[in-house]
Amino acid sequence: MNRNWQKVFELISKPERLIIGLMSGTSLDGLDIALCAINGSGAETKVRLLEFKTVGYSDEFKTEVKSIFSRRDADLQMVCLMNDKIGLIHGDMILEALDEWGLKPEDIDIIASHGQTIFHAPASLHGLPGYPNATLQIGDGDHIAVKTGIITISDFRQKHIAAGGEGAPLAVYGDYLYFSKKGEDRVMLNIGGIANFTYLPADNDAAKVFSTDVGPGNTMMDQFVQANYAGMHYDKDAMLARAGNVNEALLNGLKAAPFLNAGFPKTTGPELFNLHYLKEAQQGSGTLGNQGSIVLSNEDILATLSAFSADVIIEAVKRCFGDQAAPVIYLSGGGMHNPLLTERLKRGLPEARFLSTDDLGINPDAKEAVLFALLANETLVGGDIDFGGREGVPSITMGKISLPF
Repeated sequence: MNRNWQKVFELISKPERLIIGLMSGTSLDGLDIALCAINGSGAETKVRLLEFKTVGYSDEFKTEVKSIFSRRDADLQMVCLMNDKIGLIHGDMILEALDEWGLKPEDIDIIASHGQTIFHAPASLHGLPGYPNATLQIGDGDHIAVKTGIITISDFRQKHIAAGGEGAPLAVYGDYLYFSKKGEDRVMLNIGGIANFTYLPADNDAAKVFSTDVGPGNTMMDQFVQANYAGMHYDKDAMLARAGNVNEALLNGLKAAPFLNAGFPKTTGPELFNLHYLKEAQQGSGTLGNQGSIVLSNEDILATLSAFSADVIIEAVKRCFGDQAAPVIYLSGGGMHNPLLTERLKRGLPEARFLSTDDLGINPDAKEAVLFALLANETLVGGDIDFGGREGVPSITMGKISLPF
């Protein structure tokens, strides 16, 4: 028998597997690396987060990724080259992390790699008749496997699309496996580049569970800061936005996208919510600063973008639970560190209780990387979980296996 498959069969029978989960989001901050010990599967899954770190990307590397990120005119040769380069760089980062943690590649059973999304194109967004939902993550799994010598599972989103989903969000699967609790309605709210949440019902009925994108999290704020403040990547602690004022006309203009009124589940990305979208909202609301229109400071625009991100989350939660929404909301993602955004969330949902996944034993910054470790574990040893056959939530396992030798 091929020795790779021999190892696969052996680790399937192990009571506990050491799995490294990787996540690189649309903010392009760096690579999240989570070392997890996982035993069981399905509703019996137990996870221990053993180590976690984020390895920052160099400015040069960020520029290379941005040259092909969310661009219809991306250079095809650069897409091809970066697919391999990202895999190699992620492989090096994993080896450096293992060395720092005093571990060797042979100590690790599996790597679960999300890859780097460079374009997300659900049919609801591209609107082209005859074309399916599509998404593209690069950072080749074979390169990671060969570089590290560790079996790698990657490209999770393609199976989701093939089975009738939109390729995102995938948090529904990991959130249900790890965070469900009988007797408590939970919202697992992740505010990354895009804000998304998973609804976990108090009765633990998997057929009621769903995960959905709701709109922009940090992406528009980050893009605006990077375009208007040299050397800054984001508005740390909302210091810039706090110096501004929310403009209601622009805020209403930002809320005009049909996506925001579409039913759940749904998915989106920076392909929609970007600086072009902001400019159109400014034009429509008379706040672009042209002759005869309102002139807003950069700080006013940032304050309004922060309010926009908070409001789309508030409105989405209320659609699920009503105006007196009182779920327990567990925060994760970079947006939870934005005090202006979270203050508005708490004012808009006064009956809700806000915690973080730290209160459930998972570092909120590590949550998405842990998610992919959970998905990889299900690929290997998971059984059938019935999510009710609803559109957008196929009952499947995901990921493609890359062997190192």
